[in-house]
Amino acid sequence: MDALIGRVLRASTIGYACGTNSHDFSLPTFGAFVTTYGRESESDGQPPEAESIGLIYGIRIDDDPLVRQLIMANHLNASTIRDQRENRMVPVEISVVNIGYRVEGASFHSLPPRPPVSLDPVYMCADACVVEFTKSFDFFRLLLTAPEVPTEELMAAAIRQAAAARPNRDQRDFLVRAGRRLAQMLSYDLPRLDHLLKLIRP
Repeated sequence: MDALIGRVLRASTIGYACGTNSHDFSLPTFGAFVTTYGRESESDGQPPEAESIGLIYGIRIDDDPLVRQLIMANHLNASTIRDQRENRMVPVEISVVNIGYRVEGASFHSLPPRPPVSLDPVYMCADACVVEFTKSFDFFRLLLTAPEVPTEELMAAAIRQAAAARPNRDQRDFLVRAGRRLAQMLSYDLPRLDHLLKLIRP
């Protein structure tokens, strides 16, 4: 079952931001595959119409007045830091870029038909979802042209996570196939290609 990591704060066709708090901040990582449903199935007894598939490209932990005061304190001990992290709900904002969507189990490697709306749930994709979605590398083109994201690092992190979702015996083959696809797409930009291949090298 997919793990809930937060709820949508704001969204556009290209991507969205979701919010959570520090108590729930254990699963999201840079380059992780996430999904948000068009509507929550438990609310009306119907299956979700579409699942937007995206990649986490930014994680921001906001401060608050207490944090600023603690930083200025002369004697900041371990118990104070632990209390701040464990007992106070520090807001965390996660930025996601859309790379496709799924409808009734079928994957589409293009922008979703509509963005999610405020408070839609955001989940980590289960390994089975990641494997199914990354059988094709068509989402590479969408990611390579995505604005305002660290493209090479995000691409490499996504490829590594997609490989990790597969059985050990299949991981190297997946990385080799991904590298070959990148070589086809970036033959005009050899420095960029070389950097990406170094990042995903087994």
